[in-house]
Parts: sequence; C-alpha cells; structure tokens
Amino acid sequence: MRIAMWSGPRNISTAMMRSFENRPDTAVVDEPFYAAYLQMTGIDHPMTPEIIEAGETDWTKVVEFLLGPVPGSCPVFYQKQMTHHMIEGVGRDWLDDVVNVFLIRRPENVLASYSAKREEVTLRDIGFQEQADIFDEVADRLGKAPPVIDAADVLADPRAALTRLCEVVGIPFSENMLTWPAGRRASDGVWAPHWYGAVEKSTGFSPPSKAVAYEELSEDLKPICDDARPLYEKLARHRIMGETAKD
Repeated sequence: MRIAMWSGPRNISTAMMRSFENRPDTAVVDEPFYAAYLQMTGIDHPMTPEIIEAGETDWTKVVEFLLGPVPGSCPVFYQKQMTHHMIEGVGRDWLDDVVNVFLIRRPENVLASYSAKREEVTLRDIGFQEQADIFDEVADRLGKAPPVIDAADVLADPRAALTRLCEVVGIPFSENMLTWPAGRRASDGVWAPHWYGAVEKSTGFSPPSKAVAYEELSEDLKPICDDARPLYEKLARHRIMGETAKD
C-alpha cells in the first residue's frame, strides 16, 4: 500500500506524516521531489543549497524510489507530497501505482501561516492550483473523485477523521496514529530546522486553531486568497468527512 498524500505547505502535512510514521506497519518519506523542484526551477527557498545537496535532483530516480522496495519492508509506504513540486517536466504516470489522497485547508489559514515564514507569497507557493490539477488528473484516471480530507476535520476529531481515512484507503486504523513522541525524526527533510519547529514539540494533533478571517489578511494576500478559494471549495465538495469544521 503506497499512499501519496497531496497538499500544499502549512497544512498539517508534517503532523499527518508523524501520525502515519507512528504506525508499526508504515514507512514514510518527506517531500521527495523537493530537491528536484529547486534544481529544476532555480527558485530560492530557505536552505536551498542544503536541500539540493541532501536530496535527489533527478525526478525519474525519485519515482523509482517511490515505486521500489519499501524502506524496512513495511506493508504501508506513506509519501508526503507537495503539490507545487509537480512542475512541468516531472512525469505523473506513476500516480497510477499509488493511492492518491488530497489534504486541504482553508486558504486564509494557509496564507496566514505561510506568510509568517516567508515575506513574499504567490499562489504557486501554496500549491492550490497544482492540487486541483492533480486531483482532476487522478479523478479522470479513476473515473471518480479520489479521497479528500480537510485539515479542519482532522483537528476537530482526529480519531474519527483518521478512522475514516484508513477505511477509505483500505488499511486498519491504529491507535498509534493519535499520539507520537516529541522531537525530530531521521525521516524529516533537511529543511526541518526552518519549518518544523511546532511539530517537533508536538505529541499529537493540536486543537483546532482560530479560523483566520479574510479581513485579517494583508492587502497583498487577499488577491491570492481570492484565487485559491474556488480551488479549495472544488476539492472540499468531495471530502470524506461530513460538514467541514472551522479551523
């Protein structure tokens, strides 16, 4: 069972990776296309030289790893994937060989969190358009909508949301997914010191955070939110839980 969890940044994606990694039957990989993305685009991100040095810059070799022997011979291989890393020139045929799940979050909350880490933000940076594009591609191949889970639902009731997610992808729920030891992991990307401060202190999913209002966003972020909102709402219609909670 290979699970590709597609999200943008600042979307409880690392906490979800922690949750799956704490299962005794699961191996994880953290943003495997990141180095290739930086090498191919020339985009300047925090710790770019270190990420390129530590990672695999040939996307075809990344795919070989994702579809090859699972680390530790585990029966479940959880792949934390960033949608904006799937740029033009990176093939997607391999998506047929994994279970694709889409992790979404309200754009207001994403933008508020992301802008606290980087001064300049674009729609491309937060991956909403790419997430919608990958969702459509997977849906076309499946002939139905792939699973979508909202971060708000996970934070509101982790047990119910993760139980439902496991049911949908076809693995048993594990109590180990609800809590984990604090600290850094060997599986964390080299970029962890910049991005993972909060999750390194965590021992489980945090309580739902205050919903960021549109009016609270800076003027330069509001147009990005306007573009991201219909993309979020499009996927939210297919979420596997009931009415989305407010995060």
